[in-house]
Amino acid sequence: MSRGLVHHNRLVLSASAASLAALAIAGCGRSDEAPGLSTAVRPQFSAELARTSHGIAHIRARDFRGIGYGLAYAYAQDNVCMFADTILTVRGERSRFFGADKAATPAVNGEYGANSDFMKLNNEDSDFFFKGYLDAEQLKAGYAAGSQEARDLLTGYAAGYNRYLKEYAGRYPAACNKAPWVRPISYEDMMLVLAEKALHASGQVFAQEIVDAAREGGVALADKGAQVRVSDTGFLQRRLDRLSREQLGSNGLALGKDTTASGRGILLGNPHYPWTSTDRFYQAHLTIPGRYDAMGVILGGIPMIVIGFNKDVAWTHTVTRAVHFTTFRLALDTRDPSGTTYLYDGVPAKMTSKTVSVDSLRPDGSMTRRSKTFYFTRQGVVLVKPDAGITWSAQAVHVLGDANRHNTRLVEQWIGLGSAGNVNEIKASLDKIVGLPWVNTMAADRNGNVLYADASVVPKVGADKFAPDCLVLPQVLMFDGSRSACAWGSDARAPAGVHSPVDAPWMMRSDYVGNSNDSYWLSNPRALLTGPAPLGYSPLYGATGVAQMLRTRIGFRQLEDVLANKPRLHMSDVQELAFANRVYAAELMLPEFLPLCGASADVLVAQACRVLGAWDRHANLDSRGAVLFREFWKRASSIPDKWAVALDAADPVNTPRGLAPAAGPAMLSALKDAARQMQALNVPLDGRLGDYQSDTRNGMRVALHGAIGDIDGSYNSIHMETALQADGYHQIAWGTSYVQTVTFDEVGPVAQAMLLYGQSVDPASPYHVDQLSLYSQKSWPLLPFTQHSIRDDPRYSVTTLSE
Repeated sequence: MSRGLVHHNRLVLSASAASLAALAIAGCGRSDEAPGLSTAVRPQFSAELARTSHGIAHIRARDFRGIGYGLAYAYAQDNVCMFADTILTVRGERSRFFGADKAATPAVNGEYGANSDFMKLNNEDSDFFFKGYLDAEQLKAGYAAGSQEARDLLTGYAAGYNRYLKEYAGRYPAACNKAPWVRPISYEDMMLVLAEKALHASGQVFAQEIVDAAREGGVALADKGAQVRVSDTGFLQRRLDRLSREQLGSNGLALGKDTTASGRGILLGNPHYPWTSTDRFYQAHLTIPGRYDAMGVILGGIPMIVIGFNKDVAWTHTVTRAVHFTTFRLALDTRDPSGTTYLYDGVPAKMTSKTVSVDSLRPDGSMTRRSKTFYFTRQGVVLVKPDAGITWSAQAVHVLGDANRHNTRLVEQWIGLGSAGNVNEIKASLDKIVGLPWVNTMAADRNGNVLYADASVVPKVGADKFAPDCLVLPQVLMFDGSRSACAWGSDARAPAGVHSPVDAPWMMRSDYVGNSNDSYWLSNPRALLTGPAPLGYSPLYGATGVAQMLRTRIGFRQLEDVLANKPRLHMSDVQELAFANRVYAAELMLPEFLPLCGASADVLVAQACRVLGAWDRHANLDSRGAVLFREFWKRASSIPDKWAVALDAADPVNTPRGLAPAAGPAMLSALKDAARQMQALNVPLDGRLGDYQSDTRNGMRVALHGAIGDIDGSYNSIHMETALQADGYHQIAWGTSYVQTVTFDEVGPVAQAMLLYGQSVDPASPYHVDQLSLYSQKSWPLLPFTQHSIRDDPRYSVTTLSE
């Protein structure tokens, strides 16, 4: 049977208890069992793995062990090299195989990249970060205190992945075949995989600063060197903006019974995620008869549906604007020359430490070893960035408080969402488990109700603690760590130190809710969400009364425009909204700018102006002028004070807008520069977008619609790897990835979805590039959900796995 499982046959595989024992012993002494399981009775795993069109994996099992087992086997068939590379990262073993100074494996020929989109460290620093920052004992304790189902998933996943490695040894994809770093994994490794995902918007934001604070030689001596000028206090805001606006943007829209033709909910899920990193999505359908039945996507090896639907409810996520950490400044006890004793409410307390070692491959094939010691206070890990005022001196030390460092509730939370029967049960699960690390949730159910909630893990720091006596450096969210009065609070309804989602931003409605990575404030323009009086929600959840991103605004503007003419929408209408490709910056600026540029005496400006005047103000394949506007707006968007109408906090969708007269000369200059650039490249000013924006894999070029998103206000966001060249923009770096639309009929879900980059990172796989043309053509395939529809799929095949 081929790796892609494209043949229509049945293969039954089994293994004896003896072979299972041998497999458990393999893997460098690692255990594949969860803590607390009896070693006298070996676990039994069994699952049915079916494949349908485009390689969608349908896993059916009697328990969560079986679900994890079958899912890992399927995922390895499509992405074994990428996942094996991921394991090296979380184990802190990249340097051992690839060398200390190299960066994580880059994407080559559309295969995969192991680089993180949240931190840019060389292999050695990456290894130190994961070995020093992750705490295996705390993770074990967290999972032991959680659900058995979550532990079973991790146990089964490790066994299923190891089953694939043993069965296909010597026949892996070219990127890792016979590579010494492709090795069996354990339950403990899966804990680390999930821990890495939880840190995307917290610990990994400061990974370099955490490693820089670790000391070699075992003893941390206070830095008594020359004072460094504080010049970069804005670095944190730049990183947070990059996280939610440049790397992990998403759209989510849920329509309720007041706006749908059927009276049932309709959900659009449209995450904008990386295309080549280890955060790629993977389509799956997981079924435990009578217990769990959900379909959608997993994320980078997480063994559970993270965005998806069941027979009664559909949900999606967007990266939240909330902050999931704070920093602290602590006074040191100067009587301790090592600088590792701090004061808390005037009482000396000794830091704890953790020493780790990293082995690195030298060019001559030998190994070298370095060790570093990381230091921790009760508030978090020590970090340094002197040019931002974050130092370790003889008088004070600075630390990171990370609400997600020991968050072991991710899998349990997504089990809860996939098990829910309506949006009320979604909300109840979010309130109870508090497991989502850094995302908002939108959901719609068959009853026609919709939900928006930011139930992510946010430190319990109320608005009152943002007073100057506690907040000592606002630019880096730095609080006075020497006083308990400025520490994170507690809530019996939530894990230690974090807010309960009961009191976080949320709304349940029957018209609609949406989010495109802006603040909770604009989740529905008909009912702005401000929070409880008098202070509102914690500032850590995001700002209110501020200008929203153009992508957020066009999402609500185009929906309201459609509803004005067609008050009751079908799922096809929502699909048209997803790929409408309106460019909101053009709609807001061109009415005033075209008369100005049309009157220009400059021949090139006037020519470019005519092209913009004839352009349809969309980013569709046939749109002529879209390339010119993109190059123009990339320059013009940074022009200060360009809007004629300022923000009206009561109308954040339609303001700011219009061209401020004083900005006119700079706008004309930006247009001329863009036109000159295109002329130099011999790109026609009225070139068709589909002729100049594409992704090519396996020699097949696919023309792409879509624009940038936050900068120019396209709801459908596509970010290309290259700048404009003579033959256009090439290869998607990140953007629209998995797109699902879901509603419900009398029987169950009606879902149409696509995974643009396909299931597999292996160029030899039939599932490597087979869905990109669906996107190009705006063709939405119907997903098979029932057993009957799965078996009727023209590409149906099935394998039974057991051991």
